Amino acid sequence: MSAWQPLPDELPPEVQHFVEQLRLLKDRTGLSLVALAARTAYSKSSWQRYLNATQPPPRQAVVALCRVAGEDAERFGVRWELAVRVWPRPATQTVPPAQPPSTTAEGAGAEAGSEAYEDDPTLPWWDTPAEEPEPRPPGRIALYAALAVLVALALVGVALIGAVTLP
Repeated sequence: MSAWQPLPDELPPEVQHFVEQLRLLKDRTGLSLVALAARTAYSKSSWQRYLNATQPPPRQAVVALCRVAGEDAERFGVRWELAVRVWPRPATQTVPPAQPPSTTAEGAGAEAGSEAYEDDPTLPWWDTPAEEPEPRPPGRIALYAALAVLVALALVGVALIGAVTLP
């Protein structure tokens, strides 16, 4: 087990629970952050941010950790969804500076809470889904069937002509 730094007290309970579960999962692998980074498409510093709750991990990072640990990724995916809904956003100034500071702080807090977290998945090349083949135009089977019927009729015609001409 590694010694993790304590999570901030102001984190929502969903985020704290999720990060604690990720930490346990990472510890069960027995891998260092460097080794974990080598086995996934995410750097050591990215894993540090995810496991210290300074940044929400992309869903694919959670899936990659689950794969390395041999854990059910779907269960952690549900926990991820619950956590990122309430994950605190860094405070950004969204109101022009001409307004009073009290309004600015309230406006920034309200807007930051209403923004939805957008997962920008980083897929390693080996996990990239295969491209779907181009669908064939409809009617190709009907064309083949019509050709088969014509060939069959031609063969029947040849057989009839042969039967009539032979005594």
